[in-house]
Amino acid sequence: MNNQFLKQIKRSVKHWYLHLIIGLIFIAAGIYAFTFPVQSYVALTIVFSISFLISGIMEITFAMANRKVMENWGWTLALGIFTSLVGIMLIANPAISAVTLPLYVGFMLMLHSFWAIGSAFDLKDFGVPGWGFSLFLGILGVVFAFLLIRNPAIGGMTLVIWTGLALIASGIFNLFLSNKMRKIHKNWERISATTRAKLDEARILFWEEYNSIKR
Repeated sequence: MNNQFLKQIKRSVKHWYLHLIIGLIFIAAGIYAFTFPVQSYVALTIVFSISFLISGIMEITFAMANRKVMENWGWTLALGIFTSLVGIMLIANPAISAVTLPLYVGFMLMLHSFWAIGSAFDLKDFGVPGWGFSLFLGILGVVFAFLLIRNPAIGGMTLVIWTGLALIASGIFNLFLSNKMRKIHKNWERISATTRAKLDEARILFWEEYNSIKR
């Protein structure tokens, strides 16, 4: 997993801003849920549907742009497709009930939270400080998402609270991840091209020798 994340950080970190945008979208949706109580589930559904659709498209874009250097790009692609589908289904049914809405949101946030937990351990393996905070946010997202799925009929202000907290937790994680990726990218660019070329050459030689030993 460490090698996968290393490749993603070094070669694909130039797309760090996509996580920044996704994080801001989720936080904005969470704040909206708190600011405007559920007087109309139609309005809440529209906000969520647009947020999820845009976020999903960005995740798909990120995965496709980095498919040649990310060994686990398929997971990011699947997450983006699922998020986009949730957005489309909500758009297609804006008059969704208070019982069904938490299920849509809960399952989507559950997958995002599991992805966040996996990314936190990747950050740990890569030696990035603050990975524990990202792990905490991922676990927090799982708890909030589970509460939404476990009790879809909670209704009213309780729905607003759990949904808003889950969205904000997911948004903060994306902001945290984008900031770490931006810093690593900035530092990586300061390393001379000659040194980076030697590192790539050493990596190739290592795997060639390793594979020859296996035989």
